[in-house]
Amino acid sequence: MVLNSPEDIEEIWDDDDPDAGHEETSEPVERLRIVTDKRQEPLRIDKFLMNRVEGATRNKIQQALDEGFILVNGSAVKPNYKVKAGDEIVVFDTRRPESTEVLPEQMLLNIAYEDDDVLIINKPAGMVVHPGCGNYSGTLVNGLAWYLQQENIDTDGLTRVGLVHRIDKDTSGLVVIAKTEKAMADLNGQFKKHTVHRRYIALVWGDLAEDEGTINAHIGRNLRFRKIMDAFPDGEHGKEAITHYKVIERFNYVTLVELRLETGRTHQIRVHMKHIGHPLFNDATYGGDRIIKGTVFTKYKQFVENCFKILPRHALHAKELGFTHPRTREWIQFDSELPSDIAQVIEKWRTYTAGMTKQLKDKLDT
Repeated sequence: MVLNSPEDIEEIWDDDDPDAGHEETSEPVERLRIVTDKRQEPLRIDKFLMNRVEGATRNKIQQALDEGFILVNGSAVKPNYKVKAGDEIVVFDTRRPESTEVLPEQMLLNIAYEDDDVLIINKPAGMVVHPGCGNYSGTLVNGLAWYLQQENIDTDGLTRVGLVHRIDKDTSGLVVIAKTEKAMADLNGQFKKHTVHRRYIALVWGDLAEDEGTINAHIGRNLRFRKIMDAFPDGEHGKEAITHYKVIERFNYVTLVELRLETGRTHQIRVHMKHIGHPLFNDATYGGDRIIKGTVFTKYKQFVENCFKILPRHALHAKELGFTHPRTREWIQFDSELPSDIAQVIEKWRTYTAGMTKQLKDKLDT
């Protein structure tokens, strides 16, 4: 089954529409690397690439340059940059996931709810949601393609086989799947209008100053490292992103928080929490996989390392998901249990904090 296979070069730099509620867009992958020879005369880069990439249009090349998907000597440049001898030019491909052939695969899916219109999946950590470069099998979409075939559902009209939104590979929790084109269009509309309820639970580094708050900072690709995202508080780059947080429990050096998404940008929670100085616990991409807060004692370091072993991923779980049912128009909402790895680490921190409090009390009493 092929959802779409565009060969046109114009598709190379297209990215997912973040307004459709997508929490994870396709990562840019290097597709072309050119080192100009010593006889290269100065030439605008858009004209240079139009001569090198068959079928490319100046509009798409300029768009890719503006979005930073074309680098010269490791940095983004403007369309009027003139290529010179010895320049290294790298072009990144962010083709939509639906351009990938989806092969149905039988796999165990944790189905939280199902009716004729929607399917709610409780995705485990470690499962990639959709096929992409390096992940063409074993994804949630591969499993859904097989599952929906067994129900004789025609998936050819369903973008990404009914996938309405996505969560990161190492984020666990609830994902809604549309089983009909009508449900797909309706749910996409709800995500775009930001009327879908999404509540996440996360363990973050540090002791937040406020019990609750809102983070409002644009999110876009890092200007230098295109595979990661960054926050732009002044709004000069990226797109609007709003996250609401509330403290659930404090453990001195880490804090358990709930987060509600008002928008759905790539890595939004992870980027926003890093932006305010509280990266997710064991988030290797955004600096949470080392000790951010705490003591210098060896026992403490060993305690944190043990927690990392129990939870070898960032501590984020999509716990609640609610929306208006596309057929009945009734509000439906779902809740999922915290996975054991996050639950175990929370309990370890709770015990550790209680022990510290007791030691302090004993010292004060003596």
